[in-house]
Amino acid sequence: MVRIIMHGCNGKMGRVITNIVDNMEDAEIVAGVDVLDNNSMNPYPVYTDIDECLENADAVIDFSSSKATDRLLEYCVKRRLPLVLCTTGLSEEQLEKVKAASAKIPILRSANMSLGINMLLKELKAVTGILAPAGFDIEIVEKHHNQKVDAPSGTALALADAINEGLNYDYVYDRTKERKKRSKNEIGISAVRGGSIVGEHEVIFAGPDEVITIKHTAYSKAIFANGAVAAAMFLAGKAPGMYDMSAVIG
Repeated sequence: MVRIIMHGCNGKMGRVITNIVDNMEDAEIVAGVDVLDNNSMNPYPVYTDIDECLENADAVIDFSSSKATDRLLEYCVKRRLPLVLCTTGLSEEQLEKVKAASAKIPILRSANMSLGINMLLKELKAVTGILAPAGFDIEIVEKHHNQKVDAPSGTALALADAINEGLNYDYVYDRTKERKKRSKNEIGISAVRGGSIVGEHEVIFAGPDEVITIKHTAYSKAIFANGAVAAAMFLAGKAPGMYDMSAVIG
């Protein structure tokens, strides 16, 4: 039985993960942490102060806010708890803290926990190796619900990084500031926010007289929740270091 602490338990993803784990036999959530003090909606104790959470656990799943990341890292390092870090929008300083913490505890960080996206991260490298030398322009368009605060999404940046491995292209987020032709050595990244879109990412390879589009659409948050739980079960008992979903999906 893998015992999990859910950091951000009362958020949308926290609720989905709670419902999924509640129906599992080999995992359980032993405690939650959230700024929202609403214990009645959870089958486990919830703390507004993470340092008050003293339950024995095998891993922490985090779907919260970058504002809470620093204290979360300190807590996990202090208690030697493996961390599945799913919060996006971390600053460069915070990313350095994550790297430093991984020397003491195992951390699995992923901008997107879905199987499909992580398969794309692998396959895009091979596709880019063929199309980029052939002169194809590369654009990424991501769409999310109107409550998402960071743009572009962490997943869009992860896709861009996978494409850009070995290319050293520039990322362009806004074409309104300069009137000039598109450079060949760039990856355009555009963000759309509206309605209740769970998540949609489209990679466009536009070449002479032909266009190849690779698209992933998330219809439910359950795909991210299932990935996060699988990551926590994978990470429990692992040695300190940085891990990603490629290790989980094999």
